[in-house]
Amino acid sequence: MERRFFDLCIDVYVPGRWYFKTPIHLDGQPLDNPWVFTRGTPVPDPGPLRIPLSRPGNPLDFTSTGVGVTPVLSTRAAEVFRALAPNDVQLFPVQVEGQNEPYFLLVAARTVRCIDEVATEEVQFWRPEDGQPEKVGEYRDIGGLRIDKGKVVDERVFRPWGWRPALIVDGELKDALEQTGIVGGKFIEV
Repeated sequence: MERRFFDLCIDVYVPGRWYFKTPIHLDGQPLDNPWVFTRGTPVPDPGPLRIPLSRPGNPLDFTSTGVGVTPVLSTRAAEVFRALAPNDVQLFPVQVEGQNEPYFLLVAARTVRCIDEVATEEVQFWRPEDGQPEKVGEYRDIGGLRIDKGKVVDERVFRPWGWRPALIVDGELKDALEQTGIVGGKFIEV
């Protein structure tokens, strides 16, 4: 049976969902680079962090931070990633404003060059006239993402090369998360 893959993203339609600001150090100092957690590579332990709320709401199992859109997981969701994809992820404990129980920043520590540009509904590239010469030729926008599954080897969680907003999980991980009753995330098949 062919493996299936899904983009795990926040479900903005969860009633009363909370929204996070960018993580900060416990002393209130901002992170040097809040985007480091979405590079698709392992990162050094950032040390103790806390996440302020930008809008209070119901605690969720899956959400993401403000700038950098780093995934944040409840303990039960983090345990699924820890059990099924230990070589693909890093989990860093964080304090979420107003919560006593632990939450975890999720870092997809692997990147796969697998975007199927033909099957993807819309692919836009940075062009010289866009005024950002360092990005020319890179993906600017992608809609209706599709991946070439033949380029995925043993990865269960990864970022597709060139498109950091996508967090790809395999079907077994998706099923396990759904069985825990995960709230706050949605899966879009890619």
